Amino acid sequence: MKKLVALLMAVLMLLASVAALAEAPEGYPEVVPGIDFGGQTIYIYDYWSASSERAAEPTEEQQAQYDYRDWIEATYNCHVVQIAKGDWGSNATELVNFVAAGDASTLCFFILPPDFVGGPLANNALMAWNNDLIDLADAEKWNQFTIGAYTGADGKVYGVSTGVTEPRQCLYFNKRVLEEAGIEWEKIYDMQADGTWTFEVFEDMLNQIQKDTDNDGVPNIYGMTGSNVDMYRVAVFNNGGKFFDYDENGKLVIAAGSDNTLEALAWAKNIWNTYGYQQPADGSWDYYKEAWKQGFCGFYMYQTYGGFNDNSEMADMVDEWGCVFFPKGPKGDTMYHIASENVTVLPNVYDAETAAKMTFIYDLWTNPTPGYEEDNWIGNKYLYTDERAVDETYAMMRMPEHTAFDPVYSLGSVNDVEGADYLWNLGGSDPQALLEAKTPVWQGLLDAFNSK
Repeated sequence: MKKLVALLMAVLMLLASVAALAEAPEGYPEVVPGIDFGGQTIYIYDYWSASSERAAEPTEEQQAQYDYRDWIEATYNCHVVQIAKGDWGSNATELVNFVAAGDASTLCFFILPPDFVGGPLANNALMAWNNDLIDLADAEKWNQFTIGAYTGADGKVYGVSTGVTEPRQCLYFNKRVLEEAGIEWEKIYDMQADGTWTFEVFEDMLNQIQKDTDNDGVPNIYGMTGSNVDMYRVAVFNNGGKFFDYDENGKLVIAAGSDNTLEALAWAKNIWNTYGYQQPADGSWDYYKEAWKQGFCGFYMYQTYGGFNDNSEMADMVDEWGCVFFPKGPKGDTMYHIASENVTVLPNVYDAETAAKMTFIYDLWTNPTPGYEEDNWIGNKYLYTDERAVDETYAMMRMPEHTAFDPVYSLGSVNDVEGADYLWNLGGSDPQALLEAKTPVWQGLLDAFNSK
């Protein structure tokens, strides 16, 4: 009797599998036969998901995504779980430990900040993604900035991200503070659109905003606050400069000594020292987040996730805000944000067949939900700010021509390479002198990278 029950269960499972293969809803991907994970779980280890549980009362779009992903799992006989393994700084360590253990029985991907991909890549901890089941040249699916950054000397791709590059550095403005200073904030959007939003115009506005209303020598209203490192970096790119670049032989070299870079840093340093509300003696490193919400600064240099994302840091801000690119420098040709994509990597523990099947599932799993491909990037953004910040600024930031790439991630994190002993100290030092002091350290990193 037990054998008969087992046989019937096997038949039912086979019929369910055949039905799943035969009844893909309209608009779903074409089924690829022969891929069966035998019920295994595939983990996507990120560094932010506290739970993989689904919403108790999903929206229509969420339910459509759940239905699509249920179909993937039924069709290819697997279960996919996305959950945090480590945090922002430790997920790379978790990956390295996983590879060192050499256990291929657990199927998993790791999502790392770009700052931490270089080490595992250099130490052979990552597998290539190239196989016949996915098309990495599909620019609509795979982010080509990431593909280019993590293509090795062997021509193989060792890290990926999907879709359009996520917008990063931006310049928020407090509408009330600007209006009280006599500035028509709508015109900032107009200047952004017609190419006249420049360093000079921005500086004039900062001067107009900043006020010492009680004559004690300390401003009561500041021109700006925020992340000065973000400002320094994007000012360089918006003035046609770079920190690192590739030479004619494909070697990574220091580019921070160019006139465009040094001029941008000197200007940005002066702006920060003159108009920036800076860290109080008893303040934490992220003092500017609360300072901005208190409403005594005109502009705020930060990243888009601080204002546009659901449950963002600015969700409880009382004053209304808008958002534009950081302005263009006199040597620049356009406005940029600097790409900083999370990178999905595959631990170097699997055989080629297993790796190909896993990347195939990841490709399907990260597709846009069928029926919701258009404009789903907008989400709830209109709830937080005005339409021009979404339809103009955020939409422009998604365009490749407004995305800059900094090869710093091949050398280490932004904080360790460009921050420490350089941009962190710029406010009280000369950019050229700092560069000369930093050059031996950078050259050592470059020599190690170029040798590999």
